[in-house]
Amino acid sequence: MTGTPSPAGTPARSRPTALVTGASRGLGLALARALATDGWRLVVTARGAADLAEAARETGATALAGDVADPAHRERLAQAVHELGGLDLLVNNAGSLGAVPLPPLAAYPLDTLSEALAANVLAPLGLIQATLRGLREHRGAVINISSDAAVEAYEGWGGYGLTKAALDQLSHVLAVEEPDLAVWWVDPGEMRTRMLADAIGERDAASAADPDTVAQFLVDLVKRRPESGRVTR
Repeated sequence: MTGTPSPAGTPARSRPTALVTGASRGLGLALARALATDGWRLVVTARGAADLAEAARETGATALAGDVADPAHRERLAQAVHELGGLDLLVNNAGSLGAVPLPPLAAYPLDTLSEALAANVLAPLGLIQATLRGLREHRGAVINISSDAAVEAYEGWGGYGLTKAALDQLSHVLAVEEPDLAVWWVDPGEMRTRMLADAIGERDAASAADPDTVAQFLVDLVKRRPESGRVTR
């Protein structure tokens, strides 16, 4: 893929830069691999340092292990992409399922819900704020990974779903406030990941889509650059 066009007065770069969170496994790892194959420079992050280091060796990425819910870590990530000349794509993929087994809202532990909101809503917003200057400079794109639980009522999925509904609304408003950016809140469908297995069991999760398929869908989305909005695979 050719580099993203640079604003007037800024030298064009041959390789665009992406920041992918939750990149040590699942969709984040699959997307890092797909973007690397497509010629992107990468900054990747996740909490698992060993798995993230392996992902970085495989993709040639700059790896910074840590928790995106930590403001200091978000600043380190913003500094890393700034040192690479700005940011063309931010993918907020890291997130929390919340309480497991999935409880009804009547019994949902509020402290766990608060942690899920911090991971699934406040952390993405904080990372957008921290990297927004670079995204604006390169008329970049933001992908926020959502879920059908944000718009449908599934028993037991209320806590997770309300965090993703908040992320959807955050994305929608961001798209209005930042018209020069492309902002997509993407429902990737069920994927064969550890998170899904934790939610519904390994046997049922085994029939879900391969994250590699979803990753290629996202790469193609960035290439097409449709108008900002909610996207369902």
